[in-house]
Amino acid sequence: MRRPECSSTTWGCAACPNCRPLLKSKGCWILSTRRRKPDPPWAGQPSSGLPRPRKPGVVGPGGPRGPSPRRHRDDNRDIDGNGPPAGGERAVPGERSPGPGGTSARRGPGGDYLSGSGRGGRRGEEPEVVLVRPERLHKVMAQAGVGSRREIEDWIQSGRVSVNGLPAAVGQKVSAVDKVRVNGRLVALRMKHRAPRVLLYHKPEGEIVSRDDPQGRPSVFDRLPKLRGGRWVAVGRLDINTSGLLVFTTSGELANRLMHPRYGLEREYAVRLVGSLTAEQRDTLLSGVALEDGEARFGSVFDKGGEGSNHWYHVTIGEGRNREVRRMFEALGLTVSRLMRVRYGPIQLPPRLKRGMTADMPEAEVAALERQLLSRQPDRVSAKAGKPAAPQPGRRGPAATGLERASRRSRAAR
Repeated sequence: MRRPECSSTTWGCAACPNCRPLLKSKGCWILSTRRRKPDPPWAGQPSSGLPRPRKPGVVGPGGPRGPSPRRHRDDNRDIDGNGPPAGGERAVPGERSPGPGGTSARRGPGGDYLSGSGRGGRRGEEPEVVLVRPERLHKVMAQAGVGSRREIEDWIQSGRVSVNGLPAAVGQKVSAVDKVRVNGRLVALRMKHRAPRVLLYHKPEGEIVSRDDPQGRPSVFDRLPKLRGGRWVAVGRLDINTSGLLVFTTSGELANRLMHPRYGLEREYAVRLVGSLTAEQRDTLLSGVALEDGEARFGSVFDKGGEGSNHWYHVTIGEGRNREVRRMFEALGLTVSRLMRVRYGPIQLPPRLKRGMTADMPEAEVAALERQLLSRQPDRVSAKAGKPAAPQPGRRGPAATGLERASRRSRAAR
């Protein structure tokens, strides 16, 4: 084979200026297709001690631009710290080396965590900033990642929270200049709202969603990365025998919107049954199954096929009672051999996220998730049956306590 611009019968000859030396890779010879740059005018001439001519407009060292900065060994990485690791080899797309708090994974190109949405913004895009204005104390503390709203209300009532040295009151509003302390420790208020951190975890079977367990069983919190000045709030739970998507966040307010039944966020599960559903059983699951703690129903049931005695189904439900999905099938005499959550509201389990691994949701998608949740009308959504919920009277003065909310829910259930 002969190159058009070369008169030699050999590849990569040394006589032609357009030819380059041959490169050897994995036992085969490869000819570079890049043209060789022409030699500069001073090539081959004896050195005169004078500096070489520069291009017009280029200032050398000591000029206005100063010396060119020395390239750091990590300069080939992007803003997020990704890129080819040391050694010249590229990392596998969608994977990331384990961190000190457990294993983690990164998205592959083009992958989204929010179902039915795009990336939500470009890399490096600043999250939205909300104007500083007085907010309720328990809301501001929840945004700071101190705890959930329910826990903070209990702390305020027990006198553990102070504002500017005085005991705090339930429903009190604070601004950015106020000093809020819990048990004497100052809380860093986040009055300029930044997108909270959202972590996705692929829970395997055999782990519990609890920090303290008398039996000493493995906990999902042992696998999460460590935080400074905050803690992870679990969005819902999965029993020890259920695997799949678990969502954690540093914002108590975001966790409340994701979990509260008023917002009616669907949970989607992949269920493997011993046997298959009949048409009558499927209609019963959609119309309602009587359980010990009330009636429950699926929003949808999809047949995903199977082999042998095992059959897969995908079901959606608008609430998360204890072992609710398993109990619904068991009430019809069916056995669930495997249960896996694949979606929580608009958040879906990334296909490349392996069991026991975590993945951070990008800030742009977290901001898109917050906007999506804020646009929902909680008073018009019923989590159980998809029917209009009973209107709740407007609250004035101090916020209702946990006991008052529980009694209100029990009255609405009657």
